[in-house]
Amino acid sequence: MPERRTSDDDVLMRWMRTEVTRINEGIVTERKILSQLLSEERPASRTKGGEEYLFDKGVLAVISDELPTKLRYKLKLSILFFYIPNAPDSCCLNDPYALEFLQIMGDMSRIRRMQKNKI
Repeated sequence: MPERRTSDDDVLMRWMRTEVTRINEGIVTERKILSQLLSEERPASRTKGGEEYLFDKGVLAVISDELPTKLRYKLKLSILFFYIPNAPDSCCLNDPYALEFLQIMGDMSRIRRMQKNKI
């Protein structure tokens, strides 16, 4: 049986999988509503890697002051964008409250609209 050599592509793919795993370990697993985070003495969530992710209570208060009351009870943090591997330079957001928040804060154009439950 001929010996199979590891190609550069195989090595690159293994390395990329390792890096993506590391990145994903920092993703918050329990997204909490802004009003809940504000009510906590020490606002925090857990990451996929089991670490504690702390939110800055001062920043949460500033954000809250900019939002309509309804959104304070709907917006979940942290906001997650999903990478789309088959669409270069693309990612999507599937949370309409996050979109509204980003538009209010001026971080996303107000002409953006959800289509098929994502942007």
